[in-house]
Amino acid sequence: MEQQHEERRLITILAADVVGYSRLMAVDETGTLAQLKTHRKELIEPKTAEHHGRVVKLMGDGTLMEFGSVVDAVRFAVDVQRAMVERNASVPEDRQITYRVGINIGDIIVEGEDIYGDGINVAARLEALAEPGGICVSRTVFNHVKNKVELGFEDLGEQEFKNIPEPVRVYRIVEQEVRTLASHPVLNRPAVAVLPFDSLSADPEQEYFADGITEDIITGLSYWRWFPVIARNSTFAYKGRAMDVTQVARELGARYVLEGSVRKAGNRVRISAQLIDAPSSHHLWARHYDRDLSDIFALQDEITERIVASIEPELNRAEQERASRKQPESLDAWDHSLRALWHLNRMTKDDNAEACRLLQKAMELDPEWGGAVSLLALCQSFVGWLGWAEEPARQSAGFLLPIATQAVALDEGDWLAHATLGMAYVWARQHERGADELKRAIDLNPSAARAYHFLGFTLAISGRPGDAIAELNTALRLDPSDPLISHTLAALGLSYFLLRKFEDAILFSGKALRADPGNVRAHHRLVASLGHLGRIEEASAALRELLRWQPDFSKGYIDAAYPFKNPEHHDLILEGLRKAGWEGE
Repeated sequence: MEQQHEERRLITILAADVVGYSRLMAVDETGTLAQLKTHRKELIEPKTAEHHGRVVKLMGDGTLMEFGSVVDAVRFAVDVQRAMVERNASVPEDRQITYRVGINIGDIIVEGEDIYGDGINVAARLEALAEPGGICVSRTVFNHVKNKVELGFEDLGEQEFKNIPEPVRVYRIVEQEVRTLASHPVLNRPAVAVLPFDSLSADPEQEYFADGITEDIITGLSYWRWFPVIARNSTFAYKGRAMDVTQVARELGARYVLEGSVRKAGNRVRISAQLIDAPSSHHLWARHYDRDLSDIFALQDEITERIVASIEPELNRAEQERASRKQPESLDAWDHSLRALWHLNRMTKDDNAEACRLLQKAMELDPEWGGAVSLLALCQSFVGWLGWAEEPARQSAGFLLPIATQAVALDEGDWLAHATLGMAYVWARQHERGADELKRAIDLNPSAARAYHFLGFTLAISGRPGDAIAELNTALRLDPSDPLISHTLAALGLSYFLLRKFEDAILFSGKALRADPGNVRAHHRLVASLGHLGRIEEASAALRELLRWQPDFSKGYIDAAYPFKNPEHHDLILEGLRKAGWEGE
């Protein structure tokens, strides 16, 4: 019996879909279908003919096409995305049709008018990775067209895709005109979608509890202002529906998805949550929380706070890793800010200077984005706060205060902008105004550990060390992994020192130094506390260690780096240092 020979050929495959199709259909089914029909008739079909392509199949919001030429496929995609920018200009944002496109070259199997093969799956995964209005291509596509089209390409590195055995190197077309949303770089920030938590019982109260946690997490994440959060109405459309996370993310226009469940047993409840990088289906973070149901509202607040405080750093880490894989010449404002954040969290003088440089570049690329401005203000506040400026008060008046004021003006709802403005006021010796701004930052984002940290430091410096302790403990509870944890512990040491509880000051200063042996401020408080207790031998050893880390330590440093409201507190540190044997001026 003669074996039938299957037909195969090497072609360029283009996969495209409509971002947020389910949401658009829910809002206006008739209008959405009419728009799609018009775009296909007036744009897609003529451009397909012009670039010698063929529509293999239409799948609701998705389109699969083949091209004999890879250059034709890329030019078709670019032409369509450019045209869609113009077509959407007069359409309300919540009704706009926006495409994502993936292009790959693959060996496929032909059966009649249909085609099959892994090359198609790769194109579909590339389309899912593309930003709204964007185009992603495989390395084979890039290699064929890089010298034949006048386009820029951004290397996104090796990507692992579900059901694809080998990693695929991905490139993004970065021609500015192809960006859908007014070519605004910041609007390319990845969004996060919080899906309704599943209630794993028939108890209506548990379902209300699960919905309440979901809604509170959406609200809590939106306070951070760093990642756009998909609105509740859009994500709750998926409640009770079993769907693939990658598909949901594609429909909602999100890169990250948080999902979870609630299970009750007697008077105990288990809340589970997991954060997923949708294009790769990788789990970035997962936790479960077992609690008593004694006070359901207090429990809801606690779980929300813990989840929000935990996943925000994970989102940042994931995006920083993405940014680190890109070529320097392809970085936009968002990428520069992410790289700056990595340097900022290293908490060294040189890294802080590099972070400032990157953020100034981000501001040049997008002067209207407040996120880069508030991070730059944070960089400058560290210069004073960590003693990297000889005259923090002058620095505050000359640079920090204006840049922090600019950050607030650009985004009144940005908690970090208000926090850095508060620190600017502290360095300018306007302690009450500083505390007011920091309280405003906490009102805007109750999960921001650093806002509590800065407020605690401000209260201690302002002569209210007892009140400072509560705020600093809240910072530790919210983010025990914060790169600033050594400084939070050192601020607790300062608070106890100012209360003349020197044993407690020694305890927390020691904890701070175990977290970061180079934290010179913790050394100051340890030495001064030992001096006041008359433990001269230990104080002398601690003083030698301080001078090893800070050989140029002087009274001028204390004057500059401790903006005390009460002069007696300034004298208290100097007195303790001198009792320890320090003879500097």
